[in-house]
Amino acid sequence: MIEITVRKNGPYLVKGAVELKDADGNPIDTDLTREWVSTTVPVRHKGTEGGQMTQRFFRRVAGKSGLAPGTLVHIGEKPAEPVRITTIDFDAEHLEERSVPSVEECYPLRDSSTVTWINVDGVHEIDVIRKLGEHFALHPLLLEDIVHTNQRPKIEEFEDYVCIVLRMLSLKRGEAGGAVTLANEQISIVLAPHWVITFQERPGDAFDPLRQRIRENRGRVRRSGPDYLAYTLMDVVVDNYFTVLERFGDEIEGLEAELMERPGLETLGEIQRLKRVMIDVRRVVWPARDVISELLRGDVDRFEEPTLIFMRDAYDHAVRVVDLTETFREMVGGMHDLYLSQASNRMNEVMKLLTVIATVFIPLTFIVGVYGMNFDNMPELHWRFGYWYVWGAMVLAAIGLIFVFKRKHFL
Repeated sequence: MIEITVRKNGPYLVKGAVELKDADGNPIDTDLTREWVSTTVPVRHKGTEGGQMTQRFFRRVAGKSGLAPGTLVHIGEKPAEPVRITTIDFDAEHLEERSVPSVEECYPLRDSSTVTWINVDGVHEIDVIRKLGEHFALHPLLLEDIVHTNQRPKIEEFEDYVCIVLRMLSLKRGEAGGAVTLANEQISIVLAPHWVITFQERPGDAFDPLRQRIRENRGRVRRSGPDYLAYTLMDVVVDNYFTVLERFGDEIEGLEAELMERPGLETLGEIQRLKRVMIDVRRVVWPARDVISELLRGDVDRFEEPTLIFMRDAYDHAVRVVDLTETFREMVGGMHDLYLSQASNRMNEVMKLLTVIATVFIPLTFIVGVYGMNFDNMPELHWRFGYWYVWGAMVLAAIGLIFVFKRKHFL
């Protein structure tokens, strides 16, 4: 049982007893305190009527101090669905696609002479990940990174394989038709001489067009090796960034038009939300570009030269994504500054109007104050038309000041 304590002006803490296992599978009894750093789940303050807290991206980071390196502890959002494993074994002549009910059915594919793609949806079941890692000789530290789902995009090279960690971005519709939020999950791609294993946090991805290409034998995937398959997976991830940015780009353009017409507090809230989204996208796309750049430099020898030629295209896409992200981030920052400037200008206009009104009444107040004195020897008090003379003087003074203000463009 996990207890969530939300403090309105403080950190978000999750406390609970969590069952852990060490590298040998032995249970470890410990009480962890987990701090929320990023999630896609909107949090509501208790006691508010329909008021939704500003959405942030929080993800749990577990305190693992004292645990042995390689201890598998799942950190991240736990999906309701069980782990699902699908396999595609193919070459230029044949194709076999299966959804395997148990991890043991993947074991014969390790020594297959064809290209094998094993996709694992869900990394929250530690036993499944451990069994798969043991049979395919994956290093315990690599398995630890796979189940620790807040990794930065990076490359980890081992003797017989290489692991590429990327972040998959997707769009998630808010509650009751609310604003679109950004979903961020980790994709781990393990490339070996004859197989590729992908680990995803939850079912549903952007790889369905690639699967269809493999089924229909379109393109070069069926005629190439596992390195080309790994490249296509990376290319799909990078190209999906364009889809996400295009959606938020439309929001930015609409918000920019709204900002020029009828800005309000809701507009400022939308600007702040998009500003945080662009920060999160930037944290994803910049390291992804560095990963592809490292592969192009030839630092990893798992990719053949023909595949590296295609990798240049993926790098070009990554550079364009970075440029687009920086452009949108600057636009959102500019809209924030523009909103504050407009609010300041509106306040200045109000203050100017009030100042003009006060200035107009200054001479009127002076005239009324002079003739409101209770002295006996005030000749004007005994004039027959003295009252109307005072009114005429006040009206002329007001009209004269308004005319001067018009000439000076104060009004």
